Amino acid sequence: MRVVSDVLIGFIALLHLYFLYFEMFAWTTKGRKIFKNFPPELFEPTRPMAANQGLYNGFLAAGLIWTFLIDNPVWKTNISLFFLICVSIAGIYGALTVEKKIFFIQALPAILAILLLIS
Repeated sequence: MRVVSDVLIGFIALLHLYFLYFEMFAWTTKGRKIFKNFPPELFEPTRPMAANQGLYNGFLAAGLIWTFLIDNPVWKTNISLFFLICVSIAGIYGALTVEKKIFFIQALPAILAILLLIS
């Protein structure tokens, strides 16, 4: 089970690295193509806010990547659970406040990884 959870944690970390890139560096370019319902004139004024979100996503990715460097299995599991719970909470909050599909993109993979780790 640990191999499957590690693959899922790696996927989630890569996803959050993409979020970092997108929100910090591509908000005003790719953002316009992805968020078609967002008023185009708001991309530039919200750039600092998006970059701040990207930074937080980078911290989540860093924490998940860190777990691959931990040798102690108990410590590795605990740190993995902490960051996966953070990702889950962020995804649930995003689904409740922004768009429901955030749950499936962000929270659900983290919840599945949590279930794998605790089973």
